[in-house]
Amino acid sequence: MTATGGAGAVAAGRIRHAGLARKVVPADAAAALIAPGDTVGMSGFTGSGYPKAVPEALASRISAAHAAGTPFRVNVWTGASTAPELDGVLAAADGIDLRLPYQSDPVTRRKINAGEMDYLDVHLSHVAQLAWEGFLGPLDVAVVEVSGITADGDLIPSSSVGNNKTWLDRADRVILEVNSWQTADLEGLHDIYYGTALPPDRRPIQLTAPGDRIGIPYLRCPEDKVVAVVETSSPDRNSRLAPPDETSRRIAGHLVEFLEHEVARGRLPERLLPLQSGVGNVANAVLAGLDVSGFQGLTAFTEVIQDGMFDLLTSGTVSVASATAFSLGPEAVVEFHDNAARYRDRIVLRPQEISNHPELVRRLGVLAMNGMIEADIYGNVNSTHLMGSRIQNGIGGSGDFARNAYLSFFLSPSTAKGGVISSIVPMVSHVDHTEHDVSVLVTEQGLADLRGLPPRKRARAVIEHCAHPDFRPLLQDYADRAEHRAYGRHTPHLLGEALSWHTRFLETGTMLPP
Repeated sequence: MTATGGAGAVAAGRIRHAGLARKVVPADAAAALIAPGDTVGMSGFTGSGYPKAVPEALASRISAAHAAGTPFRVNVWTGASTAPELDGVLAAADGIDLRLPYQSDPVTRRKINAGEMDYLDVHLSHVAQLAWEGFLGPLDVAVVEVSGITADGDLIPSSSVGNNKTWLDRADRVILEVNSWQTADLEGLHDIYYGTALPPDRRPIQLTAPGDRIGIPYLRCPEDKVVAVVETSSPDRNSRLAPPDETSRRIAGHLVEFLEHEVARGRLPERLLPLQSGVGNVANAVLAGLDVSGFQGLTAFTEVIQDGMFDLLTSGTVSVASATAFSLGPEAVVEFHDNAARYRDRIVLRPQEISNHPELVRRLGVLAMNGMIEADIYGNVNSTHLMGSRIQNGIGGSGDFARNAYLSFFLSPSTAKGGVISSIVPMVSHVDHTEHDVSVLVTEQGLADLRGLPPRKRARAVIEHCAHPDFRPLLQDYADRAEHRAYGRHTPHLLGEALSWHTRFLETGTMLPP
């Protein structure tokens, strides 16, 4: 990483605005403009486009303040998860008071679950609105990575957009990181829409297909609001996904077979509907399955372009993809950087208030595919909490898509921790997505299409098709006894037993009975 002072980037062509070039300072000087108690909106979404230098410099200042006995913590808002250079260093320095809206950093997660950091888990499409309403309080500083600044002072977005437009608009002062590692060919890839408003002034968003461009390629920020510019040359921190294993390939196979069946029945068009896919190994395997399935001319309206989606674009299976960020492994990053101009007409990066917009998801008819921690026999899904209390990452955008999708799929291996935890349980220990928002559950064991089924028939389908054989008889026994002993027979539960599987795991280390 480099974080230099001076106007060298002007000659390199990344800062083409003379006034902003005069504001270039070292990272520690920029970090000194952030005060204890400030709320800081930082760029970044799934390890892409986050500031690389200022957060580390800020963490050093915080550590020095703590060593001197001076309290120093800030509130941190982002687009979604970031990386060790942001979440990790600030959490390790005990520098974050409140974090929102999504995180995946292990140090951050540990502090949240220890009660040492407050965390607000928010639907990603709601964050900008909450900020504009003022409900979250004032935004003191925005720290936003860009890939360049034009001669007119427009900001060329980086490898993610996230909430950057909102942070730049709402913050009292702005710190820009200009990262020359990002390919210059990002210019022209983005579509920044400035037409959103709060009620009663909202207007229809004129986007009718995933590839439509309805905004401008740049972010805007008044020059006098920018208090510092920092030059960096540092890569995004995206991890390589594991290759599909047998379990994830079987999940993918069930899902692709279902889509083929729906096309054959005339319930989906041959080119399907726009795809949305969460991030992770299982989702990546599903996308890989689509790439060899025979489907062609697909589109995507999603949050993140990860390796599997990028492969679909490269092969031509997907003709165009709309998202708010990249999340690419090392090999895909090299391919994109070498050929970014070739993808400029096929990839659109938008603010997350557009990429996750519920009305657009509903109108476009998105097929939403997201992971889960557990589902219960009636189709309620927990995607955020382990054993009801311990946050894993957050709801992210899964709720934006699941509640509004044409079809919402939730995917998971049927067991976890070497088979001692069942992903299908009598009652979920935490509810993120109710049975009303879940169309299809898929595990390596099979697929349960829950559409049109009343609760007891849903339970039979989930147990028969999705549960692991080690747990299937136990689930059926629970459902049978609940049907005869519960307070009512519509959605039968034995309240004294409904969460006993989780209790048994906490006490014995397994959900299986002795």
